[in-house]
Amino acid sequence: MASQNSKVIGLAIAGAVGGFLFGFDSSVVNGAIDAIKSDFALGDALLGITVAIALLGCAVGAFIAGRLADRLGRIPVMLIGSGLFVVSAIAAGLATEVGVLIVARVVGGLGIGIASVIAPAYIAEISPAGIRGRLGSLQQLAITVGIFAALLSDAVFAGLAGGESQPLWLGLAAWRWMFLAGVVPGVVYGLIALRLPESPRYLVLKGDTAKARTVFEKYWPGQDADVALGDIQRSIDTETAAQRTGTLRGNRFGLKPIVWIGIILSVFQQFVGINVIFYYSTELWDAVGFTQANALGISVVTGVVNILVTLVAIALVDRIGRRPILMTGSIGMALSLGTMALAFSQATAGASGPELTGAWGPIALVAANLFVVFFGASWGPLVWVLLGEIFPNSIRARALGVAAAAQWIANFIITVTFPSLSAASLPLTYAGYAVFAALSFFFILRVVPETKGMKLEDADDLLAARAAS
Repeated sequence: MASQNSKVIGLAIAGAVGGFLFGFDSSVVNGAIDAIKSDFALGDALLGITVAIALLGCAVGAFIAGRLADRLGRIPVMLIGSGLFVVSAIAAGLATEVGVLIVARVVGGLGIGIASVIAPAYIAEISPAGIRGRLGSLQQLAITVGIFAALLSDAVFAGLAGGESQPLWLGLAAWRWMFLAGVVPGVVYGLIALRLPESPRYLVLKGDTAKARTVFEKYWPGQDADVALGDIQRSIDTETAAQRTGTLRGNRFGLKPIVWIGIILSVFQQFVGINVIFYYSTELWDAVGFTQANALGISVVTGVVNILVTLVAIALVDRIGRRPILMTGSIGMALSLGTMALAFSQATAGASGPELTGAWGPIALVAANLFVVFFGASWGPLVWVLLGEIFPNSIRARALGVAAAAQWIANFIITVTFPSLSAASLPLTYAGYAVFAALSFFFILRVVPETKGMKLEDADDLLAARAAS
C-alpha cells in the first residue's frame, strides 16, 4: 500500500507543478511594479491594467482548457500551458514598450489559466478516493510555494543589483530578470509533463482501455484494475447521451446546479480579499509602522506562513472532511477581517496614507496574518479539492474551466477595485471582505456536499444525496 501510494503521490506532485506557475506569476510582478512604472512612465491607471490584465488572460485560458483537455488529453494541454508561460516570461523580461509587456502578461495568463484547470482535474483523476483530498491540496501547496519563490527571487535580484531598476546581468535591469526567471519553472513543468502518464479516465473515454489498464497496473498496483476500469466505463456509458449535448446547461439560470456551486465556491475564494494581502501588502505594512524597505521581507514571511498552514490542511482534509474545515475557515476569516476593519477605523491620516497608533497597529498585523492562516488552512487548498471532485466525469474538465474562469474574473475585480475602494474607505473595504467570508459559511452549510471518501464516479449523485440528508 505504501508503494502504491508513493507512486500516485509522485504523479500528483508532478501534476501540481502547474500550481507553482500560478503562484509564481501572481507574485513575481510585485517586485517589479515600481520599476515598470518608472521605466515606461506609466500613470496609475495604465499601471493597474498592466498588473491585472494577466488575470483576464487567466480567465480565458481556464475557460478553454476544459474543452482542449477533453479533445487533446490532459498531458498535451499541460505542454501548451508550459509553452505559453515560457514565451510570456521571455517577452515580459525583454519588453521595450508597455504594449509588448501587456501582451506578454496576457499570454502568460493564458498559460496559467490552463494550468490552473488541468492540475486539479489530473490529480483528481489519478488519485484513489482515500487520499484524493490530500493529493488535491497539493495544488494549493504548489501555489503557495510559487508565491514564496517569486517573492524570494524578486528580493534576491533586487538585492544583487542594488534595486529593481538597476542593471544586473547582460545589461538588463533586475526587474527584467524577475520575469525571465519564470523560464525555469515553465520549462521544468513541460519536461515533467512529458514523463507523466495520461489520465486513465481520458484514455477510457477515448476507447484506449489497454493503455488505461497499463496506467492502473503500474501506478495503482494494490487495486483491481478491472473494477476501476469497469466503474469508469459504466459512468461514461451512463452519461454518453448527456455528453453529446454538452451538458453544462441546466435549469438554474442556464447552467446545472452543480456548475453554479463550483462558480460560487470560486468567487467566494477570491471575494474574501486574499489577494489584497499578496498584491497590496506594502500599504498595510506601512500603516502599521514598517518601512517600505522591509515590506518585501515581511511578505516573504507571510508566504512561508501560507505554506505551513497549507500543509496543515493537507494533513487534515481526508480525516476531518471538506465541509468542517471550510466552515471553520469562514468563521476565522470573517473575525480576522472584521478585526482589521475595526483597527483601520481607528487610523489617523498620515502623509502617505492611514497610520495606526498604539495597540491598533499590532492588532491589525496579527489579524492580517490570522486571516492568511485561516484562508491557507481551508479555502485556499480545499476549493481546488472540491472543484476536482464535485463535477460528473462527463463535464469535469469543462465545468472546471468555467469555475476557474469565474475565479480569475473575481480575482481581477478584487485586484482592480482595491486601490479605489481603500482610498474611499479602508475600514469599509475590509468589512466588505468580512461579509463575504461570513456568507461563505452559510453557503457551505446549506449547499455544498461533503466529498470525503467519495468515488469520482459517484459525483452524479452528490446533490441528490445532499438534498436527502
